[in-house]
Amino acid sequence: MGPLLSMLPTILKTGASVFANRQKAKILMSDAELLHAQKMATGEVEYQAQIRQSNDQGYKDEFVLILVSAPVLLLIWSVFSGDPDIQMKLDLFFEKLAVYLFGISQFLSVLLHQYMDLKQQTL
Repeated sequence: MGPLLSMLPTILKTGASVFANRQKAKILMSDAELLHAQKMATGEVEYQAQIRQSNDQGYKDEFVLILVSAPVLLLIWSVFSGDPDIQMKLDLFFEKLAVYLFGISQFLSVLLHQYMDLKQQTL
């Protein structure tokens, strides 16, 4: 029983430290609730909740996910199906897509250069 008694002060210190930390956490949570209530009173939190709600109702993310996933799924299907016609069609599709994207990038590059030229002329 002697070793247990010698450990008693350490155990009590640890318990007191845990209790103090819990009290600090309660105080911080109380401060956070107060700050949240103040933001609600000014309307800041309600605005953020409205934005979050409008984002949850949008279908844009799902649409983009389908657009990005469809070619990948087609590639997987073409590899595992073993049908050479599908693989040729997909190769043709991606060649045309590359040409199309290159054309768009060139068009946007021209627009950007024109915009920069106009901006320098106005300065």
